[in-house]
Amino acid sequence: MLYDAPKILLAAQPIDMRKSYQGLGALVEQVLRQDPFSGYQFVFYNKRWNRLKVLYWHLNGFCIWQKRLERGRFQNLKIGEEFSLEITAYQLQGLIQGIEWKKVPSPELLSYRYL
Repeated sequence: MLYDAPKILLAAQPIDMRKSYQGLGALVEQVLRQDPFSGYQFVFYNKRWNRLKVLYWHLNGFCIWQKRLERGRFQNLKIGEEFSLEITAYQLQGLIQGIEWKKVPSPELLSYRYL
């Protein structure tokens, strides 16, 4: 179950999907240069672009959420030479659904006041 994390980081390079909590946590520290206990969500994918894993710390332990596509690939996972790319929750949901997630706009914040 994914939640609204303060930050979502998509890894720039594919990983070995056999990694679990400790292996992904080590990648977060060594490759992404982030704190795995931060509460951020860290999104990883494989070379074929048909599997995703999301690692995050929630309250008192690590959680891993994963998805494997039976057909097709996740869209446009190449993000350049950076270690990671910060994405929005809306973009993550688009990515998971298999749509062109880079084109998902951020929601417009509305502000109301009583007259």
